[in-house]
Amino acid sequence: MSNTSDASSKKGRPTPKRKEAQSKRIVSSLAPASTKEEKKRAREQSRASRNASRAAYLRGEESAMPLRDRGPARRYVRNLVDSRRSIGEYFLPIIFVVLLLSVFPVPALQYGAIALMYAVLLTAAIDGVFLSRKIKKEIRNRFPDSPTKGLGLYGWLRSTQMRRLRTPHPQVKPGESF
Repeated sequence: MSNTSDASSKKGRPTPKRKEAQSKRIVSSLAPASTKEEKKRAREQSRASRNASRAAYLRGEESAMPLRDRGPARRYVRNLVDSRRSIGEYFLPIIFVVLLLSVFPVPALQYGAIALMYAVLLTAAIDGVFLSRKIKKEIRNRFPDSPTKGLGLYGWLRSTQMRRLRTPHPQVKPGESF
């Protein structure tokens, strides 16, 4: 067994020095910015990007919305819910009143406050059932090819949020047709 080496098996050029090889590589580092100015600029760009996408989401732009809020059927449900008042949107302020009333050492006042809380909760749940049925019926009429799964709960949960805290922001005023 002889150790023969063919000229064809050689690469025909000298091995490059490490410095030469590194300089030829494309500089695309995954490492974060290294200088203070670069870090500050990256933070500002990131903040501006987040603020712009949040503003677009709050305005109701489809491209900025998560999948759970996209589509014409979901937009219709949001507008339907936002065009009406519901007891559910007043639940949080009523709970705050119940909390204040339960501080007083008058048992009749405390029981009345708790009864008020449960009455509002029950009314909101019943309203949610009727709202869900209405949403599904309207979606079947307006968007016959669109699935109705989850739309009733989506609308009811939106109706239980205080109007000013809803995201995306309401596009329709209460009582307004759309």
